[in-house]
Amino acid sequence: MKFEMEDVTVYFPYDHIYPEQYAYMLELKRSLDAKGHCLLEMPTGTGKTIALLSLITSYVLSKPHNPVKLLYCTRTVHEMEKTLAELKLLHTYQTTHLGDRAKILAVGLSSRKNLCVNPRVLAAENRDSVDASCRRLTATWVRAAAAANPNVPTCEFFEEYEKAGSSAVLPPGVYTLQDLRVYGKEKGWCPYFLARHMVQFANVVVYSYQYLLDPKVAGIISKEMQRESVVVFDEAHNIDNVCIEALSVSVRRQTLEGARRNLNKMRQEIEKFKATDAGRLRAEYNRLVEGLAQRGNLPISDTWLSNPALPDDILKEAVPGNIRRAEHFLHVLRRLVQYLEGRLETDNVEKEGPVAFVSSLNTHAGIDQKTLKFCYDRLHSLMLTLEVTDTDEFLHIQTICDFATLVGTYTRGFSIIIEPYDERMPHIPDPVLQLSCHDASLAIKPVFDRFQSVVITSGTLSPIDLYPRLLNFHPVVSRSFKMSLTRDCICPMVLTRGSDQLPVSTKFDMRSDLGVVRNYGRLLVEMASIVPDGIVCFFVSYSYMDGIVNSWNDNGILKEIMQHKLVFIETQDVVETTLALDNYRKACDCGRGAIFFSVARGKVAEGIDFDRHYGRLVIMFGVPFQYTLSKILLARLEYLRDTFQIKEGDFLTFDALRQAAQCVGRVIRSKADYGMMIFADKRYSRHDKRSKLPGWILSHLRDAHLNLSTDMALHIAREFLRKMAQPYDKAGSSSSKTLLSQEDVEKMSDANLNEMLY
Repeated sequence: MKFEMEDVTVYFPYDHIYPEQYAYMLELKRSLDAKGHCLLEMPTGTGKTIALLSLITSYVLSKPHNPVKLLYCTRTVHEMEKTLAELKLLHTYQTTHLGDRAKILAVGLSSRKNLCVNPRVLAAENRDSVDASCRRLTATWVRAAAAANPNVPTCEFFEEYEKAGSSAVLPPGVYTLQDLRVYGKEKGWCPYFLARHMVQFANVVVYSYQYLLDPKVAGIISKEMQRESVVVFDEAHNIDNVCIEALSVSVRRQTLEGARRNLNKMRQEIEKFKATDAGRLRAEYNRLVEGLAQRGNLPISDTWLSNPALPDDILKEAVPGNIRRAEHFLHVLRRLVQYLEGRLETDNVEKEGPVAFVSSLNTHAGIDQKTLKFCYDRLHSLMLTLEVTDTDEFLHIQTICDFATLVGTYTRGFSIIIEPYDERMPHIPDPVLQLSCHDASLAIKPVFDRFQSVVITSGTLSPIDLYPRLLNFHPVVSRSFKMSLTRDCICPMVLTRGSDQLPVSTKFDMRSDLGVVRNYGRLLVEMASIVPDGIVCFFVSYSYMDGIVNSWNDNGILKEIMQHKLVFIETQDVVETTLALDNYRKACDCGRGAIFFSVARGKVAEGIDFDRHYGRLVIMFGVPFQYTLSKILLARLEYLRDTFQIKEGDFLTFDALRQAAQCVGRVIRSKADYGMMIFADKRYSRHDKRSKLPGWILSHLRDAHLNLSTDMALHIAREFLRKMAQPYDKAGSSSSKTLLSQEDVEKMSDANLNEMLY
């Protein structure tokens, strides 16, 4: 369908549109007009992705004099493929209406592991090894050696791509990762480097969060992007954690041992070069006197991860004299490693800020702040000079230099925490030194500053007013949308006690109580007997899930559950979990029915949908709080309290409830779907906890369902399932339409829209 929205003609590839999609587009358009940032919470399963893509591409078509580029960030490769598939459909629709004028170039960009087509490189088992295998075949010095000696192996795909030169371009169209691989094989060009090259010309780029938020990656991939770009972070409820992880570094004993091995190898290489090619080391020294920025643009195959923290002005300074010469730089790194080894030899937990750490390092090892700042780039320069291609072998020393640069650059927003052992296993010494970032706004600030509009959107952004404080920005639009439904197809319930009237909760003092364990078991047995197809259960942690499943096994509860449905369990092993999910789906498909045990914050809770018969009921056992004794979490809470005036309790509750909402939201993936959600913990009945759930769940949570026992929940579930079995009108009645045709949209005014949605 095609309709006017203020001054933009929107091309939408379906015959009907949901009222909330229309309202979502309207808010999005207003924030694009204002050239500002926005926060939009849209219920799961209401077509958020297609609404975003339709509006932004139509907006560009309506304003051709002002070309806007779309950078769409997803969390997983699976989500990236889904987004590109939607975009393909939309692109086909727009080109049938507008012809060549609507043609765009859209590419997905991922790591070499997902794009490489060279079988020799793909044989490596993990991402770092694939990157290193690629470098072994494509580095400039390897190719120069191959030109002199044809026996030196190179990558035929990269060679063909280089030969093609400026003619190696992608014709307009939408390319998923699979399309890029197919096109690359067909032409004999390397899809990874082709995609990297085309990113700067593409109208739409779909890639991972890291490519914008992790400064090491963003420095290479995203530095060319123009200011007139719209950045979308989809499923962004955990965006603060992604920002923090991008700037945090852990150093263990293994890291330091590996770094020593790396330093010894580099020393041997330097000695070798001194004997055979001293001019190369001298040339590097002269270049460093002029500053790192004089390095010029490296060939694309030699680019390294960029500096984790440095602004451009520092790159123009000369590198400090004490690390210009290669052997002097290695001496500095040796002293740094030795100092860190000494710090790990501790029996107590230690915590200090970057300033205190740097001054102690200066006193004991004689390394000052300026030297630390340059470590990462100096290492990069040395690796290029020594022609190192086995980058995966040098990960340890890279981690140390990454740590050094961050400590030398930032004076606030970080803590250095040294723990001699994991608190959960105090008898096993496993010392770890962590540079942990507490301020999510540090990583995302460059994105807000550089691009004219940043859209943060997800199904669970409640309470929405906390995000601007955590990320330190001012959105021009901040809205949470409800779900317009023809029937109440969501049934949330809060279960506070078992049939024996004993309260249930995973509070620390109650979780191992046999009464609670038994009541949780009885709840699942009863539900398994009346709910058809699939049931998904989420626990607060792996250890709690192990404990409770063992207890159920001893009490015979598990045997009872198995009489009704098969049980599958998520583990920390990705392959096992994938297998369990496949078999769970098979059991649901063949009518046997199944139960899937999973963990909040796990892989399944974040990215797997249990739509239709794969999830008719989801039970959240307990409130998924973080491990509150974690030293890193405590340091972050202290920082949030002092800097942003966010109380500890507020943040912990907000964090736990966004995870719970994420878990239960897996069950509804479209409006034709239906499902029940049980929050099994007495704490959910408290208003301060409950009110932090998203509006679209709260609007269906009736007062009568706030304090249920197992038998009452059973009665409500029976009634609900009976109601859902009745036929219904998908478009809704005339007063509250949930599917709008083109005529409805044309007739609609803002007043009608507000009436429908609120």
